[in-house]
Amino acid sequence: MASKKYEMVITGGRVIDPALGFGKDAWVLIKDGRIAKIATPTAALKKEVDRIDKGGLIDATGKIVVPGLVDMHVHLREPGREDAETIESGCRAAAAGGFTSVCCMPNTTPRIDNQETVKFVQDRANTADARVYVVGAITKNIEGKELAEIGDLIKIGCVAITDDGHYVQNPEIMRRALEYSRMFDVPVMQHAEDQYLCGGGVMNESFQSSRLGLSGAPAVAEEIAVMRDIALCRFTGARLHIQHITTKGAVEAVRKAKAEGISVTAEVSPHHLILTDDEIGKEFNTNLRVNPPIRTAEDCNAVIEGLVDGTIDCIASDHAPHSEEDKDCEFDRAPAGMIGLETTLGLIKTYIVDKGYLSWADAIRKMTVNPAKILNLPGGSLAEDSPADITIIDPDKKWTVKADKFRSKSKNSPFIGYRLSGQIYKTILGGRVVFEL
Repeated sequence: MASKKYEMVITGGRVIDPALGFGKDAWVLIKDGRIAKIATPTAALKKEVDRIDKGGLIDATGKIVVPGLVDMHVHLREPGREDAETIESGCRAAAAGGFTSVCCMPNTTPRIDNQETVKFVQDRANTADARVYVVGAITKNIEGKELAEIGDLIKIGCVAITDDGHYVQNPEIMRRALEYSRMFDVPVMQHAEDQYLCGGGVMNESFQSSRLGLSGAPAVAEEIAVMRDIALCRFTGARLHIQHITTKGAVEAVRKAKAEGISVTAEVSPHHLILTDDEIGKEFNTNLRVNPPIRTAEDCNAVIEGLVDGTIDCIASDHAPHSEEDKDCEFDRAPAGMIGLETTLGLIKTYIVDKGYLSWADAIRKMTVNPAKILNLPGGSLAEDSPADITIIDPDKKWTVKADKFRSKSKNSPFIGYRLSGQIYKTILGGRVVFEL
């Protein structure tokens, strides 16, 4: 008779859990959709596992077993732009990228600025292949004019607030948002980009923008926005989170704020670590049109340094799907954004871990326990009795990014054709395999 003590056992892998300070060969045992324990195999345990149904055994020999990855910055487009992505397809893409938890941004149509829209997203996510946490809007209709009902949004389950895609230009509105967020102990996530300075910029303002004749968004627009919000954060005592940080000056501002003890955290997206504005003039690939824009090599180096020294807490994809029709136009007319859920792990392994900037443990920390802690999420660890959300990585598996392999409905990635190292082998959500090669 098959043992009923454990439903699933992952054997043979190297388990890395930065939250527990754990990193060694071990087995992960799962019962009732939760972590029963992490154990070094003994003769008695092996005998017990031998009685488990073969479907419940996963051989992870040569693989890395980590907590399910957490992406705190994802656009699922539903409601309103289901042609580009749906909650269902976005969560399939998340599972393929090793993410078991994603936080969806509120710049949908209609905006996620009231309880009804939050409930819609939550209901649609009930059967999805990843846990979906909703981030509500700071202001009504993301117009920056009047605060949304922040208390109502948090009461129904929003884990943070943001007007992502739009900077809260009015400092009085931002101050009040920070004060309200402090009452509920949630962070304000800010897209830091002064709109008066950015104007209609479609790429980084630099030699390259001048050469190409494209309007530029200067780095100082981000730096001023970050410094203003740090000052407001200092004044209110609230928690501020800087989204997709890109510039040397902004990283330095966050570093100094942290040294001062201000409650500020930051995230970076892979494309801002890897790509520079030199790429745009090669093909005018509209998938390189993102907001904030990809910057200079000096900025990339500064952001990597911030990632290494802990100034930047998290890695987030900023998965932003757009249909092929929307991106099939002139560069300066293209909507901003690229998909990223399915390439983030491979890009970080290839360009950050393999180059010696971060260890596996450090990289996993910035994609599990750190975002979970900032947003007070239940995931991010393999601690006993936590949800059995697990990502198994084939660390040295080489693979090529191919458009026809994406689970996302959209294919707008500039990394198509890239040869990467490190691939997701299996993704497990609540003890259920939701993706496997």
